[in-house]
Amino acid sequence: MPPQHPLMDPLRIDRSAQRRDTIDPGACHAIVVRDGALLVRDGHLVEREPGDHPDAALTVYLGRDGERDLVALVPADASEANPAMSASREHADAIAPKPADASAAWVADGEAMVGLRDAIHLFAGAGEAGEREHELAATAVAITTWHANHPRCAKCGEPTRPTAGGWVRRCDNDERDHYPRTDAAVIVAITDAEDRLLMAHASYWSPGRFSHLAGYVEPGESFEQAVHREVFEEASLTVRDLVYVGSQPWPFPASIMVGFTARVDDPNFSLDEDEITEAHFVTRAQLAAHVADGSMIVAPQGSIARRMMDDWYGGPVS
Repeated sequence: MPPQHPLMDPLRIDRSAQRRDTIDPGACHAIVVRDGALLVRDGHLVEREPGDHPDAALTVYLGRDGERDLVALVPADASEANPAMSASREHADAIAPKPADASAAWVADGEAMVGLRDAIHLFAGAGEAGEREHELAATAVAITTWHANHPRCAKCGEPTRPTAGGWVRRCDNDERDHYPRTDAAVIVAITDAEDRLLMAHASYWSPGRFSHLAGYVEPGESFEQAVHREVFEEASLTVRDLVYVGSQPWPFPASIMVGFTARVDDPNFSLDEDEITEAHFVTRAQLAAHVADGSMIVAPQGSIARRMMDDWYGGPVS
């Protein structure tokens, strides 16, 4: 059996929900996040000390780490990329975010804004410290993206405001609280009778990128039923022997990926080419060769997709 994955352990940061209404954001250490990117230096999250924060359009209390309190902080100039972050422009709708400007005044020498995918890859080889940073980064991006994408009440359409340390948006017009949403998705590593692994290329991916089949859970179905449906819809395969592997927060922008393994008796597939344009059952030797020659670009370290592939392979695929 593969070793237990760190995401099966308890949270490393105490979210201290009871402190969310009373915490002073200015007294906290700050993780700086903007448009899904995080402030990083030397492969680690920058944690700005109290008194060294950029002006904030939004702060969200992340919790307590030992004797320190932590917030996710969206710099005030991010409101130019997304007016939903601006308290002074409360009637503006959210617009598509612009790339973070590495030359902004609050980015010091040696620091850079790094997208979450790349940040997760950076943290993957750093042991317990990396797992802590992965947790903070995923939470910071997920919760600030929710704020950016949900500036108005879903019932009446009026602007809402952050409360409860950033974990609730309040509509004063109809006195309704709105909470962060997480969309469930399934991802499944499929093997055949010869223990070959199915690797697939989605139509909307960059050339050469391959991974497992995946899809969103629809209303009225279980995770397992979603696996059966998605695999049949995308590849006309009938799976059996589903085994839960684990889950991973996947804030792109607001998902949790629930992982399974499954087997097929008949490996002959027929692809829905609107979704999947190419797929192959590969042996371990074939996968290693494809990765080595660059014909298959696989999921990065730190992702649940890579974890499931490495578990099947028997170790890291170089």
